[in-house]
Formats: sequence, C-alpha cells, structure tokens
Amino acid sequence: MDNSRRDFLRKSAIGTAGITIGGLGMSASSYARIIGANDRLNVVFMGCGRRVNAYYNAVFAPENNARLAYICDVMDKQNEKVMIDVKDRIDYKPVIEKDIRKILQDKDVDVIFNATPDHWHAPGTWMALEAGKHVYNEKPSSHNPFEDEVVLAYQKKYGKLVQMGNQQRSSIESIQIINEMHNGAIGDIYKAIAFYFNDRGPVPLPVDAPPPEGLDWELFQGPAPRVDYQHDTWNYNWHWYGWNWGTAESGNNATHEVDIARWAIQGNYPELVYVEADKNHFKDDGWVMYDTMEATLIYPGGKIIKWDGKSRNASPTYENEGRGTILYGTEGSVHMGRGGYKLFDRGGKLVKEIIGESQEAGTALGGGGDMSTRHVVNFFESIRGKDTLNAPIEDGAKSVLMIHLINIAYRVGRPIKIDPKTGYILDDPEAMALWKRDYEPGWEPKI
Repeated sequence: MDNSRRDFLRKSAIGTAGITIGGLGMSASSYARIIGANDRLNVVFMGCGRRVNAYYNAVFAPENNARLAYICDVMDKQNEKVMIDVKDRIDYKPVIEKDIRKILQDKDVDVIFNATPDHWHAPGTWMALEAGKHVYNEKPSSHNPFEDEVVLAYQKKYGKLVQMGNQQRSSIESIQIINEMHNGAIGDIYKAIAFYFNDRGPVPLPVDAPPPEGLDWELFQGPAPRVDYQHDTWNYNWHWYGWNWGTAESGNNATHEVDIARWAIQGNYPELVYVEADKNHFKDDGWVMYDTMEATLIYPGGKIIKWDGKSRNASPTYENEGRGTILYGTEGSVHMGRGGYKLFDRGGKLVKEIIGESQEAGTALGGGGDMSTRHVVNFFESIRGKDTLNAPIEDGAKSVLMIHLINIAYRVGRPIKIDPKTGYILDDPEAMALWKRDYEPGWEPKI
C-alpha cells in the first residue's frame, strides 16, 4: 500500500452513514467506498500451479478488501486456468503477465503471493521487497541458507512485511496447544518427532526435449544457471530432478513439521545435524534425490528434533496419519496434526483431545484449506496494522535453515557441526560451500 493511501486513511475519520461530508455534498456511504478503494490491497499471484487456489478464499472474500491485479506464471496454461477459476468470483479481469519484473514496476501493486518453484522463492521475494511490495512467500523461503540472509537484509532495508507460508502457524488448535506446552502442560520438552509419509509413484527419466508449448523456459530458470530443457522438468518433477531447482522432500514438506517442532521446543539453531537417507523406491526412475530420510538435529541442552520422511512409502506409523509432529516431555506427550491434537500424561492416558474444524489438506498436492485462509487473512491484517504476523520471515527462516542443514549433511555424507548461536556450519569447508548456490549472471542479489 503506497504512502498516499496510508496517509489518506490515517487522516480520515468519518461518522455513520446518512450524514454529509462538510463542503463536499457527499454521503458517508459514498465516502466509505472511497475509503475502501484506498484501503484495498492490490495483489499478484506469482506462480499459478498447485498452490495458488489456497489463496482464493481469503483474497476474494469481500471483507478482506483485496483485488487480484495480475496473474503471473511462466506457463500460459497455468495463467489461463487461474483466469477460469476466478471469473465467477470477481466482476473485473486481472491482467495476465508472464514476467514478474514488469509487474513489479506497477506502483499500485501492494502484495505478491510467491508460489513459484523453490529456486524462485527468495529471488522473487527480494525483487518484490526492493520494489516496495509486501510478500507472502511459500515454504521453503529459500533455495539455500545464503538466500534467507539476503531476504532478511532486504526486508530490513525496505521495511515491508514477509509472511512465510507455513500455514499451521495460523491454526487455532496448534496455537492453543503450543501455548499450553510452553506453560508446562507436558513438563520440559526434550524430543520432537516430525514426520511425513506419502505414496508418490515413479517419475519419468528426464530426456532432452523442446520446452512444452506456452512455457517460457528462460523465465522458469530465472536465477538458476542455464541448462537445456528436459522432459518433464517444469511440471512438479523439478522437485526431484536435482538441486538446481528444488530442495528435495525436506524443503517440500519437512518445512511444515520441523517448524512446528522447533516452535514447540523453543529452539533456534542446533549443535549437530546427521542424517540417514537414500533412494529406496523405483530405483531406475528419474528421481535423483533421497526418497527416504531420518534426520536428527541436536540442540543445546540435549533437546532433539527428528525428521522421519518417507516420500514413497505411506505405511502408517504415527497415529495412522500421513503427517504430524509428536512432542515428548518429562510429564507427558502431545500428538499434533492439521486436524487437531491429543494430549497424554506420562502414563500414556489420553488427557485431552481436540479435533479442529480445519479442512486443511494433508498430503494432497498443493494443499489449501482453512489454515491457509487464516494465514492469508493474518497477513492482510498485519499489513494494515491490525495484527502481527504469525510466521514472520525472521522466524520462518530459522526453520528453513534446519531443512538446508539436513540437506547439506546428506549431500556431504557426514554429520555437520553447527554454531548454536549463529546457525553457521563449523570446521567443514565442503559443507559450508553449499551455503550458497551459483547464479545466472545478472541475477545475483545486490545486497
């Protein structure tokens, strides 16, 4: 929102409907429409794949006073699909523009929803911040640890808000039980197990091919070093086709549950990270990263977070759920999920069970639901100064760093030691070299 609109709202104090505005001959109801226009948030959907529909309910709810100004994706059919999705929700036509850099020049744009592939998350965010926009940045907030440092520097310099898309931070039930645990509901928490199980199938072996019709392959690559297109990279499989684009399943889904675990144990940075991981399924397909991982992060004072990720083996282990977080304390335990939580005493007796009303998706591609809606509303209200962010980037980046450290330990094939005060890798130049990526010339950050 530009300064003129903020000043207009701050200086305007209008009474109830039916009165006239002195000297203007204008009713209060008419004036309210002007105020509405000045308080309106003009938003952009940047990245229109599986995640974009999670924003619809919040963005198009009249009470949130938002307007979809642009639809932006590097693939024509993604843009066209969103236009079809929204046509019955709005009485205007958003502009389709494939290049986010052109959109960022529009001073009337207030908010960017960044739901791009991982390698675009941080660059798209720092470009938007530099252009004076607020950003809802999907998880993971970055492709590597260096990028979060850059985003935090840009956020500090330009003063705009960045909400990370770890939407369970806006779950009523999760907020409730985390507060209870912080007040001693299960004693001192000493261990958290975060888990995600899915039954993803085989993916094609990538083969050289022309980019599919309608795809701007140059823009898709953006900050990443240039490579020739291979089928079927652009359509979600970029997650598994190497480190140029994605952050593996840890960045794709562990981000959510590890964030909940770190929130619960009130940890910042670990002292040691080690992993056991491999590709165990469909060994001859195109998936090049691990599909099975157990990672351990040891924090000061002996607290532990474990990540149990099985991308292609959905055999239930914990509460027959596909994803969730279990917290162990000296006086009991808590099983948390997107549908609520269970609180047990030390003897294993169920003390309390809360089943939430949220319809948030679990392991379905894209997700979306009540938590996402509340998370977006929290973002909007924070921009307007009526609330504070539930997942500000300065906190979210700490959880994402845990994901990057897990991946770095996997890539170097050994445990890595961490400075618990800063999060930096200690005494391991090979591991620290993975702190940052190579960028296509001209795409490097300016800070």
